Amino acid sequence: MNVLLIGSGGREHALAWKLAQSPLLGKLFAAPGNPGIAEHAELVSVDPLDHRAVLDFCTRHSVELVVIGPEAPLVDGLADNLRTMGVLVFGPNKVPAQLEGSKGFTKDLCARHGIPTARYERASDKLAAEAVLADFGVPVVIKADGLAAGKGVIIAMTEEEAQAALDTMFEGGFGSAGSAVVIEEFMEGEEASFFALTDGETVVPFGSAQDHKRVGDGDTGPNTGGMGAYSPASILTSELEARVMEEIVKPTVRALAESGTPYSGILYAGLMLTAEGPKLIEYNVRFGDPECQVLMMRLEDDLLEIMLATARGKLAELPPPRFSKDAALTVVMAANGYPGTPEKGGRIGGFEAAAGKGAKVFHAGTASDGGTIIASGGRVLTVSARGRTVKEAAAIAYEAADAIDFPTGFYRKDIGWREIARGR
Repeated sequence: MNVLLIGSGGREHALAWKLAQSPLLGKLFAAPGNPGIAEHAELVSVDPLDHRAVLDFCTRHSVELVVIGPEAPLVDGLADNLRTMGVLVFGPNKVPAQLEGSKGFTKDLCARHGIPTARYERASDKLAAEAVLADFGVPVVIKADGLAAGKGVIIAMTEEEAQAALDTMFEGGFGSAGSAVVIEEFMEGEEASFFALTDGETVVPFGSAQDHKRVGDGDTGPNTGGMGAYSPASILTSELEARVMEEIVKPTVRALAESGTPYSGILYAGLMLTAEGPKLIEYNVRFGDPECQVLMMRLEDDLLEIMLATARGKLAELPPPRFSKDAALTVVMAANGYPGTPEKGGRIGGFEAAAGKGAKVFHAGTASDGGTIIASGGRVLTVSARGRTVKEAAAIAYEAADAIDFPTGFYRKDIGWREIARGR
């Protein structure tokens, strides 16, 4: 069958790489894609936000399944329009996509259904937000309510930082995403990511990971969209995963189904493992980036078969997804200046040398300039590897990253440090 993949990042390159391995695949298209994705798919000039153009493309090219990678088209309702026209989609409709599109939507759902999460208040103007701050004290977490490319969360350690965060949000620092905010209590614990597949009724686990949001070594500096990740996260024991499924994920899926807006696709739960047990930090309604890369490195089943079963509402007919016992780790190579204003246009080489080290290099923010790969975004490459342990996977990934010639880029040198410290 023919498949259209929406997106252009490292996540989509990893999905394209895995989809291309399926014997069920006829032709894979990608809109807009990137030079790495072009190794596995035909790149097409279709704007994902132009729903009519996407529908017309699917009709002309006999596309039976659309895989929507990024969050923005999901929140914009692309899946709804495709399903209305009889096209299978991997990804949720507009209303359930509000789990990521509005942090307030998610917090309210958690409050109604007793799903463990941080205490919170919502505010739609700065005066109201300042009044709420007085009830929380510091440290405190301040989140832009809408989509902010993974950067709309500020952990304020002082009252001055909290006030500055509100100023930034309500003065347009995150665009329309910051026109309303969610203020939360600061939770103590270690973060982890848990993934589940659901067709709206059946829910199955789909692996764990731990990412690194801070830009600098030792988890210093501002938050980013993610500077690296590894899988599995051993801190998420089988007992904790069972609790996450029963206390967080399944109640969420059930609540959406009961409201007449069932969730179909991958559901990514960002968790804080507190002394009281796992609590939800936030949901993403798509594969993470760079978490997707490490999950795809470990997945042993046919991704297209899994996505089709999910899209058709037949997930219960498949056995549980199988993952390698190996660990996988990915290192993000970013352009200088990220997460502020990244330096674009820097030339990149050494891909063959990196592959020779045993790693897979997924393209994220890249473009082709006369056959030369150049940086075109903030996060540019994700260098991924497998190993018997996280430590072994890290050694391979870093040897490959060192082999890449990217003078205007940088990367963290300590991805996986917590797991390596645990002897993994």
